[in-house]
Amino acid sequence: MFYFRENMLKTALISVLLFILLAPVHSGAASGEDCRFRFSLGTEPPTLDPSLATDGTSILVIENLMEGLTQFDQNLLPVPAVAKKWEVSKDGKTWLFYLREDVHWSDGKKVTADDFEYSWKRLLNPETASEYAYFLYDLENAEAYNQKKISGQESVGVKALSPFLLRVRLVKPVVYFPSLTAFSGTVPLRRDLIEKYGDHWTDPEKMVVNGPYRLKEWRHEYKLTLEKNRAYYGGEVLCGTVEAFIINERSTALTLYETGSLDMVFLTPEAIPSYRNDREYVNQPLLRGYYYGFNTRVPPFNDSRVRRAFSMAIDRSELPRILSGGEVPAKSWIPPGMFAHDPSIGLDFNPMEAARQLAEAGYPGGKRFPSVRLAFNTDAVNGLVAENIQAQIKRNLNITLSLDNMEWKVYLKKLQLDTPAVFRLSWGADYPDPDNFMNLFITGGGNNHTGWGNPRYDRLISEAAADPDPASRRSKYGEAQKILTETDAAIIPLFFSAQNLLVRRNVHGFIPNAMELFSFKTVWKGDQER
Repeated sequence: MFYFRENMLKTALISVLLFILLAPVHSGAASGEDCRFRFSLGTEPPTLDPSLATDGTSILVIENLMEGLTQFDQNLLPVPAVAKKWEVSKDGKTWLFYLREDVHWSDGKKVTADDFEYSWKRLLNPETASEYAYFLYDLENAEAYNQKKISGQESVGVKALSPFLLRVRLVKPVVYFPSLTAFSGTVPLRRDLIEKYGDHWTDPEKMVVNGPYRLKEWRHEYKLTLEKNRAYYGGEVLCGTVEAFIINERSTALTLYETGSLDMVFLTPEAIPSYRNDREYVNQPLLRGYYYGFNTRVPPFNDSRVRRAFSMAIDRSELPRILSGGEVPAKSWIPPGMFAHDPSIGLDFNPMEAARQLAEAGYPGGKRFPSVRLAFNTDAVNGLVAENIQAQIKRNLNITLSLDNMEWKVYLKKLQLDTPAVFRLSWGADYPDPDNFMNLFITGGGNNHTGWGNPRYDRLISEAAADPDPASRRSKYGEAQKILTETDAAIIPLFFSAQNLLVRRNVHGFIPNAMELFSFKTVWKGDQER
C-alpha cells in the first residue's frame, strides 16, 4: 500500500502544491460555522439549472441547494419535504399536495404552490428543451404541450389552487408518483429571477434557493463553495461550508486526500485493492446500470443482427475483475434490489452465435465492416472498460474499434447533436422504481440517444406504470426488457455499478445510499473517529 501511495505522490506533486497554495488546510475539530467539508466533484457541472441538468455531477450539487415536495428517507421511500402531506383520489389520477407555510427562499420570500406550477410547466415548455421533460408526461396534456401539439400551458395538469395547495391531474394512475416529486427536476423555481436574469440566474450572486445550502462561489474549473442557508426550514445544518473541487483526475484527487486536503474522494479502480481494508473505505452497491448504446439510425447499427452480434461478443464477467469495485455483470437492465430485476433476461456471451449473426448481416469474419469509433467521457473506469471491450470485439468479431475520449461537457454536447455510432453511458435511479430505468428508452425520450423506438415497448412501459398488480407489472417489465436487450438489442448492458469512496474518520453523518444521494445537511466533523 505504501509503495502505491508513494508513487501517486510523485505523479501528482505539481497538482498537490497548487491545490495547497490555493486551498490551505485548517486542522482540528470543526462543527457548525467552522465546519468545512471538502470533496472532489470530478468534473465541472454543465449547469445548475434544475430544468436542464441531466448528469449526476450537476444533480449532486442541485440536491443540496433545492428541495421539492418530497424527499427520500434512508430506505429510499418518499417522505414529506416542502409538502407536509398529500392526498390522492380513488381513481389515482388527482393528487393534492399541501405545502408547509414556513418554507422560505434564501432571500426571505415564502415558497408557494405557484413556484412549483411554474417550475413544472417550465420543464415541459418546448422552449426550455429539457431532456427530462418526459418525466412529467403523465400529467394531463403534458406530452402534447411539450411536443407542440397544443400551444398553451393552461391545460397542463398542474395548478396552484392557493398559495399552499398544489393540484396535479394525471392521465392515468402512477403508483410511484410521490417518488417522482423528490426528483431534482421538479423542485420549485422563482419565475421573477429567471425572467430577470435569464441564463445567469444560477450565478452565485443571483441564485436564490430553498435547500440546506446556497451557492456562495463558483470558480469555474476550480471549485464550488456552498454555504449554509440560514433561511432553511428543515432543521439545523451541521456543517457551515461545503467545498466541491473540480479535479478531473481521480488519482490526483486521491493524492490530495492523502495529504489531508480533502475529506471525501472517489477511488480509481487501480486504487481499490490497496484501500479495501482501510477503515476509511466505503463500498456501496448502486441502483445504476452501465451500458453501451448504439446510434440505430445509421449503418451498420441500424441492423439488429449487428447489434446482437456485438452484445453476444462481450464476456461481461471480465469487467468486474478489471474494475475491482464490487460491480455486478449485467445483461439485463433493471438493477438488483429494484422491483422486476431479472438476471435471466439478456443475451449471453456466445462468440459463435455472434459471428453467425454478423455474417448474416453481411460481414462474415468482420470483413467489409466500416470503421467505428467508440465514444466515452474521460474517466478511469470508462477508459478501462473501453479498452477491454475494444479487445473483446477484435478477438471475437475481428472488428477494430477506435476509441474517442472526450471531456464531459463536450461529450454531452456530442451525444445531443451528433450521436456517435457506439457510446458509453450509465443511468442511476432518480426514483427507486423500474419505470425510471425502462422509461429512459421510450421512443423520442429526451435521454434516449439511441434513436431507437419500438411501439410495443412503449405500450408495455405505459401500462406497467399504472398497473397495481405486482405480478402483472413484473411480467410487462420482463417482456419490455427482452425487447430492449435481446430482440432489438438497442443497448448492451455491461454491469451494475458500485460506489467506492474514502471518507475521513472524523466525518460524521455522511450516509451513502444506493441512489448516490449525497446529502450534506447531516454531515459534521469532530475529533472523535467514526
